Amino acid sequence: MSEIIVRYPPSPTGLFHIGTARTVLYNFLFAQKNNGKAIMRMEDTDKTRSEEKYEKNILDGIQKLGMSWDETTGVIHQSERTEIYKKYLQQLLTEKKAYYCFSTPEELNVLREQAQKEKRAFRYPETWRDADEKLVQEKLDAGEKSVIRFKIPRDRGDIIFTDAVRGEVSIHQKELDDFVIAKNLETPLYNFCVVIDDNDMNVSHVIRGEDHISNTPKQILVFEAFKFSLPTFAHLPLILNQDKSKLSKRKNKVSVDDYLADGFLPEALVNFLALLGWNTSDEQEIFTMEELIEKFSLDRVHKGGAIFDIEKLKWINGEWIKKMGIEEFSHRYLQHIQQFGTDEEQKRKGEYEKNNEFFLSALALIKDRTKKLSEIHEYLSLFYTTDETLEYSSDIYFHKKMKTSKETAPESLTFALDIIKNYPSELEWNAENLKILFIEKIKEAGYKNGFILFPLRVALSGEEFSPGTLELLEIFGKERSMKRIERGVELVK
Repeated sequence: MSEIIVRYPPSPTGLFHIGTARTVLYNFLFAQKNNGKAIMRMEDTDKTRSEEKYEKNILDGIQKLGMSWDETTGVIHQSERTEIYKKYLQQLLTEKKAYYCFSTPEELNVLREQAQKEKRAFRYPETWRDADEKLVQEKLDAGEKSVIRFKIPRDRGDIIFTDAVRGEVSIHQKELDDFVIAKNLETPLYNFCVVIDDNDMNVSHVIRGEDHISNTPKQILVFEAFKFSLPTFAHLPLILNQDKSKLSKRKNKVSVDDYLADGFLPEALVNFLALLGWNTSDEQEIFTMEELIEKFSLDRVHKGGAIFDIEKLKWINGEWIKKMGIEEFSHRYLQHIQQFGTDEEQKRKGEYEKNNEFFLSALALIKDRTKKLSEIHEYLSLFYTTDETLEYSSDIYFHKKMKTSKETAPESLTFALDIIKNYPSELEWNAENLKILFIEKIKEAGYKNGFILFPLRVALSGEEFSPGTLELLEIFGKERSMKRIERGVELVK
């Protein structure tokens, strides 16, 4: 097999799109798996919409997700290759494989409307296909507006290619008309430029979204016109909303930055994107980049559309968080605040750093229930709200199974407070010792464990759902725990 070369061809006309990220990822995995290389090519010929800020966002996004491109070629810009395209366009015109077309938009619209009335597909009627050369030159000399059309060989027959994902794909020649490949010699269009680029850059595999399938036969015809070798095509399934409509910003966030700002880890996002249209033969769902490279293959890419399931993404993100050590979790969260945090989060960051030991202990208690970094601020609030100002509804003391309510809470809390006040000084204050002591005292008094421990957890956290009672006692310490219990008694009076 010759060298594997793929390309990332984004257009810098918007922020790094989640669909573009998936395409880049599949190209990256395929190249890495086969010891190939990936070329970074900015398709920036749309001068009115291409912006430097979008290019930077795309390049930064690729690197944030742990991917790279071939450093020897750097970032190639189509906008800097105009003279190259011009030479090839001129070659097609000289060889009479392309021609100037002077049909006006108004004339074409009339024909298009007529086709619509007759319920048939519109095809360019080849008005200028075999026009008199002298007439064409006169019009060019007069500066009349024109486009350059590709002359489809009439004897070409059906266009058939083998797609690495979809198998054999066949397009009838009659479905194509002489398509526009340039507005003029200085302004070539997509279906022309990509062929020249892919040939010049020795691209072996064109891996892209299925929305490009309609472009493929046109590009094959241009490849053939120059007698270029065809690359292998692989068209990836579309990414769909839950209702199976095409992923759009009206129903979902669509930029990579949106998801990073929302607290998703780059590793989790890559893991999730890899599964949007591909899977292994086993049931593994959590993958490192190294594992994805090892296992990725085009023959396991799906043909059908891939549903963007945000709940699945949250689950994957939560699994990645669970895998982290507490120091790494802390580092990622502080980094998240630095980049995306609200004013309130930025303000509290100082408290975290002031007492790092307490911060790490609090993080450890909420880590395994965290699905996104953006949730952590709220989860940590119970640890950073002052004891005297803790406010919550006394209704959350109700628990049918534990047989507790706001009426029974004073009895439960007073009992717990008495245990804590008389905690043996020789015993280390930790969850293990607290558990032994509480279970012993509760049993002696004839209570059920939940009748005492559930209201105590509510008083310590101010929340219906929180870390465990004994873990909260340990992190708050004796004095602060007593203050919170006393505050709980006040709130249920």
